[in-house]
Amino acid sequence: MESSFAAELSELTEALTEFKMSVNDLRRGGGNESAHTKRFKSLMNMRGWNERRLTADLIVKTFEDRKKANPVTEEILEGFLDGHNIDFVKGRVAVEWEWNSKDQTFDRDLIAFRAFFESNVIDVGVIVTRSASLNPVFRELGIMTKYGASTTWIGKLIPRINAGRNGGCPILCIGITPNIFDDIGNDDV
Repeated sequence: MESSFAAELSELTEALTEFKMSVNDLRRGGGNESAHTKRFKSLMNMRGWNERRLTADLIVKTFEDRKKANPVTEEILEGFLDGHNIDFVKGRVAVEWEWNSKDQTFDRDLIAFRAFFESNVIDVGVIVTRSASLNPVFRELGIMTKYGASTTWIGKLIPRINAGRNGGCPILCIGITPNIFDDIGNDDV
């Protein structure tokens, strides 16, 4: 990303550097979109990164000969690749924010990134999730069950990438660390 998408990487880095959370964010229920997710979304949106739904149709042509002159039939398979909404897309870079979803969400993300990479729609996928270094924080706060082993975190993502679920699509994995909290080390913890 540094050589091919320097501007996009810079914007993502700026948003992550500005992004902060509090211990209260962890304790609160998030529902569909937690307060800290909304804050990150705002930081990305102000830089022109927006949610997009990527889909692709497939045109199937039948020819009488190898010269591919004048197709005999042509059929469009609409929605051949029907991805899910990708959290943030800018140019040819797609970013997913996976804070506390079921870990199978990574499979969906990687399959979508792979399909759109192979279809020449994106050049790189980025997944932002929790790092393992947050687990001691969660234990200390007594909320480890909320952020359990079957939720999205870097320990569930890396084996999927090592298994090749992203195909040839380059993936940048970013693990959020305790440095993101503006009140760690205070009496709140």
